Amino acid sequence: MFDRPLKILFVASEAVPFAKTGGLADVAGSLPKALATVSNNHSGNDVRIALPHYKGIEGTKYLIDFPVNMITRTESAIIREAAIEAKYNGEHRLIPVYLVDNHHYFYRDGMYMFADEAARFAFFCHAVLEMLPKLNWQPDIIHCNDWQTGPIPLFLKTKLFQHSFYRKTATIFTIHNLQYQGNFPKEVLSLLGVDDSYFTPDSLEFYGTVSYIKTGILFADAINTVSKTYATEIQKPETGERLDGLLRKRSRDLYGIINGINYHEFNPKTDPRIYRNYDQNSFENKKENKYYLQKEFNLPVKDVPVLGIISRLVDQKGLDLIAGVIEELMELEVQLLILGSGERYYEDLFKELKNRFPEKLGVYIGFNAILAQRIYAGSDIFLMPSKYEPCGLGQLIAMRYGTIPVVRATGGLADTVNNYNPLTGSGNGFTFTGYNHKDFYFVIEQALNLYQENHAQWHKLVKIAMELDFSWARSAIEYLQLYQEALSRNKMFAKTV
Repeated sequence: MFDRPLKILFVASEAVPFAKTGGLADVAGSLPKALATVSNNHSGNDVRIALPHYKGIEGTKYLIDFPVNMITRTESAIIREAAIEAKYNGEHRLIPVYLVDNHHYFYRDGMYMFADEAARFAFFCHAVLEMLPKLNWQPDIIHCNDWQTGPIPLFLKTKLFQHSFYRKTATIFTIHNLQYQGNFPKEVLSLLGVDDSYFTPDSLEFYGTVSYIKTGILFADAINTVSKTYATEIQKPETGERLDGLLRKRSRDLYGIINGINYHEFNPKTDPRIYRNYDQNSFENKKENKYYLQKEFNLPVKDVPVLGIISRLVDQKGLDLIAGVIEELMELEVQLLILGSGERYYEDLFKELKNRFPEKLGVYIGFNAILAQRIYAGSDIFLMPSKYEPCGLGQLIAMRYGTIPVVRATGGLADTVNNYNPLTGSGNGFTFTGYNHKDFYFVIEQALNLYQENHAQWHKLVKIAMELDFSWARSAIEYLQLYQEALSRNKMFAKTV
């Protein structure tokens, strides 16, 4: 840990409560709060956030503006400011949020999937760095997240490194999901301010394209991903998304730090979104949540095991396994609740199954934050059989609410869920390894048998799960240690230049 507070700029393409499409937004809205309140001298760190100002974001105020050279055109970067609140020892701390506004690039319906993604996020990265001296704020660390921020480490190690303002600033690059890479035609080299000499396999070239995620991995001082197991998995050819060789090459700089959840927001004792508050010593109140949840889904109200699924409805989440065991599950005395949206195939499949099993299956297509919390609180078992899962938040929230996870042992699921041992009573959930229906159904049966046949042991398991600490405070300490490594590596790089 450091003997002084750090200046940390957290850069992401989305952050709660401003813009969200996935788990990155939750991380970007929560981790900075923990970083702002954890340090050796208890004074906290100076943490700030930078993200694009998408259409529809409100409640910001104008701060500064300046031109950004985009090779064939000059665009204006308008920096707007907002803040998020972090609570610390009963005090409130405001974390500044800088939103990079530009009508041409960001005033659109939707956040991603546009033809000019390379230019949009190159502009964003340029603007973030050019903003800093204008604000007279020099960060020790720039924490970059996913491919949209990959150019920042490149800029700092090339055209800006001789600039005294940036020379001492180190970068870390966090991979939240290696599958999303930001690969673009060779012509984008000009947007990055480099020439054709960078278009080689040892540099930015990636199977005939320029890859923003490879750029971040290659030039950051340190790299991490969101669980230790995923950090190992992405170095293997079968799960490395064609970047395994580079990740193995940088393995000494690659770390795994598990994500956390906000324990103020996700607290069954105080959560206003659930039907009845409870804690690890009031299981009957948790059961009342189940009964109300059954009513909300128009299912028979009775004390049967309720299995919950809250997920994007895509292949990655193991939905083919869920579809493959539903017929057998519906023959048991259980109820299954599914909330999510995604691929049309799965949406239609679960709607059809709901019509076939109206007494046992509840389905909500779409996203409903309040209903999601009620499923976490009212279910007994949470299903998460992912093909791969860099970290996963669902299993962490489920355990916080005393709902026991059944997961495939991959990525962050393997790091956070330990298989229950009936002989010793140890473990906090149920896991399987092989990606097949048989193994998945077997561990569901194990969970159901314990729930139905050994109430005392089930209650003990629930209590263990609820008392685990997956708050951001623990992860923030690991990030501070990683920042120290990044600063040391940046100093070593400076000596070689």
